[in-house]
Amino acid sequence: MSVVHVELPGRAYDIHIGGGLMQRVPHLLRPLLRRSRVVIITDSTVAEIHLPVLEAALQTAGIESESLSLPAGEATKSWQGLTAAVEWILDQKVERGDLVLALGGGVMGDLVGFATAIARRGIRFVQVPTTLLAQVDSSVGGKTGINTRHGKNLVGAFHQPALVVADTDALRTLPDRDFLAGYGEVVKYGLLGDVTFFEWLEANGPRLRSDDAALAHAVARACQMKADIVMRDETEQGDRALLNLGHTFGHALESATGYSDRLLHGEGVAIGCALAFTLSTRLGLCSGQDAGRVRAHLQRMGTKGSLADIAGDLPDADGLLALMAQDKKVQDGKLRFVLVRGIGQAFITADVPRDAVRAVLQDALDERG
Repeated sequence: MSVVHVELPGRAYDIHIGGGLMQRVPHLLRPLLRRSRVVIITDSTVAEIHLPVLEAALQTAGIESESLSLPAGEATKSWQGLTAAVEWILDQKVERGDLVLALGGGVMGDLVGFATAIARRGIRFVQVPTTLLAQVDSSVGGKTGINTRHGKNLVGAFHQPALVVADTDALRTLPDRDFLAGYGEVVKYGLLGDVTFFEWLEANGPRLRSDDAALAHAVARACQMKADIVMRDETEQGDRALLNLGHTFGHALESATGYSDRLLHGEGVAIGCALAFTLSTRLGLCSGQDAGRVRAHLQRMGTKGSLADIAGDLPDADGLLALMAQDKKVQDGKLRFVLVRGIGQAFITADVPRDAVRAVLQDALDERG
């Protein structure tokens, strides 16, 4: 097991990473408990696979638990899902000093994090992420929220977890598509700030599915990079926005596909990263060789890397631009982009000509035929 420490004034916490940690959750929770009781919110898919293991471990340790299972899928990250979670927390008479466990992927982590941020004006919660995307990204850093008809994650709060327990054994239960979608967030870290990590992924990425040690290393490195950035900029006033590499394009594509299984979040991020490199190349910031290297790696991994990989109709270039304009990274009416000067050299700018973005989108749409 490896531990990544997130040092924030008054809100420090640890991220535990390794195999077999689901059974160790009670031991890790014990120092945080004020009474031997927790509540768990999960989704219907995770409830079948992982909830019985967690509940049995808690029972053996003498910790009482109650659980709520919500429908699986991005659609649950909504006003309706939030209301259901908050009302259930209050029904369970959860106190501010108690712990709520978010068991599942990014949807559960974001939803439960937001619910606990607003219920009783703040209840502690613990992230127990069961997907690759959640383990390397959404469970760390305290961003919580829901989607609305206006876009993704436009309503939420910064609410740091009290603990993160990332059991890498849980990733073995993921369908290939979900695992590869999570890989979009893994590779993002190498692309934005660590060329050495990207080179390691080029060499080792294809064996993450079968090599426990390699998988644990990838998760730990991604968590450490995110923790370092969060400690410098918790509420995204500066450097933390670098973590949005690929997200401006990706969120627009998720909206265009109705937050459905046509495009998973990590797939949108991977496609968005490739588009960000293409845009950077068009603006003369980055070599075409680096952009090609990114596309080749995504193709080798088998994850989505272009608009041609998205089934069904998409809006035209102007329609996608309109969706991008709803992004929460808009400031003073200008959309901020994370662009690159090369692999591992990301930076933030609002000085991006609209015509250049439109041209990149149009070319990508034309490739779809």
